[in-house]
Amino acid sequence: MGGGVTAIEQTEAVRPRGTRLPRRARRNQLLGAAQEVFVAQGYHAAAMDDIAERAGVSKPVLYQHFPGKLDLYLALLDQHCESLIQSVRSALASTTDNKQRVRATMDAYFAYVEDDGGAFRLVFESDLTNEPAVRERVDKVTNECAEAICDVIAEDTGLSRAESMLLASGLGGLAQVVARSWLHSDRSVPRDQAVQLLTSLAWRGIAGFPLHGSEQH
Repeated sequence: MGGGVTAIEQTEAVRPRGTRLPRRARRNQLLGAAQEVFVAQGYHAAAMDDIAERAGVSKPVLYQHFPGKLDLYLALLDQHCESLIQSVRSALASTTDNKQRVRATMDAYFAYVEDDGGAFRLVFESDLTNEPAVRERVDKVTNECAEAICDVIAEDTGLSRAESMLLASGLGGLAQVVARSWLHSDRSVPRDQAVQLLTSLAWRGIAGFPLHGSEQH
């Protein structure tokens, strides 16, 4: 999910207590440890003690960077919500062929849920959606992905913004739910084949809306 070193990779080898790190590196390490604990245990069952132990730091060090468990969770949500938004935008910008755009967008969701860190569970399967700050971030990723898809639909079809947004929400919701269902079925269908099946379904629907001009993309 994006380039560079992720937070989860910072904790591949737990550092012994007392090892000094630059502040940014320590923050990334703590986020990586928190992600592992939250994904495995859920928000409510996770404890700051568990996260500190996983990171190989004392609790005071953990609290120097994050005042509480919710702050840690929200920082992870910010990171991983933005990751999906950028992946969807990149998929849409990767080609001007609309069928390939649909495929690239579907694949972006599959890649997101397949990531080894399991961050999608924090976003789409959170046990904390009754918390307003969490709900706000989950709604943001859903809405911003739909807005990105909506921009393309509105531009190419001439449908109203409201009509385009309904279609975009349907496509994004379809991709997210099916990708998660595919993962939970233990990838019983190879990813490329699953993406192609979903692309065929989505394309049969969206291709029925006429484009501006006579040239088909």
